[in-house]
Amino acid sequence: MAIERADLALKVLTVNAHKGFTIFNRKFMLHELRDAIRATEADVVFLQEVLGAHERHASRQTRWPSTSQYEFLADSIWSDFAYGRNAVYSHGHHGNALLSKYPIVSYENVDVSVDKFEKRGLLHSVLRPLGLGQDVHTICVHLGLRARQRRAQLEALCRWIANEIPADSPLIVAGDFNDWNLHGQRFLSRSSELKEVFNESRGRVARSFPARFPVLRLDRIYVRNVAEYAPVVLKASRWGLLSDHAPLAARISL
Repeated sequence: MAIERADLALKVLTVNAHKGFTIFNRKFMLHELRDAIRATEADVVFLQEVLGAHERHASRQTRWPSTSQYEFLADSIWSDFAYGRNAVYSHGHHGNALLSKYPIVSYENVDVSVDKFEKRGLLHSVLRPLGLGQDVHTICVHLGLRARQRRAQLEALCRWIANEIPADSPLIVAGDFNDWNLHGQRFLSRSSELKEVFNESRGRVARSFPARFPVLRLDRIYVRNVAEYAPVVLKASRWGLLSDHAPLAARISL
């Protein structure tokens, strides 16, 4: 779907940061990941598996940042950020984060954990772009590894959208859905008005895992109440060395 004209056009990016490490945790690449994210010139960045703190890594990695990973990634480019802490352990915690060039006027992390062993959350943020005249709602998603977990979490996502987000507000839902068998894609298509950007534009959702040779279609960008949307192609050769997931990007007109 080509973008022609709109009041506001923004670029969104979603990436599973894998806590700043490459696949199998072989190498710490957070600095290189920050450079790659900056190069996309995204206005809004959806992050999954981003560390708020980790004492063990901080003591072992010479390039470990003095701030949280999401603050380090935001730096001076994204003025606002929100963090939803999901998994908490004795030496730190991690979760989802949103980086935004627009003001974040509120955010809430919704616990959608199915059991105590795998903590998951939906990070709902409300953005207020200057001059747009309406708020933009975003939800950063990272669903469970098991089908039973994902079904319950998708149902919780749909309930949250129905109950907490105005029916006429622009909405962007993005992240790691772990939905390799596409059951979640079919469920969301039937149960909500969400449109997946790659599926609507290309006839199928994008492959994103593993990053260097993507086979599984795990990551998504959904929209509702937007004027136009289109996928953005990113250079695969660069991203394949930075995380275990390839990122997805889209340009959205409101």
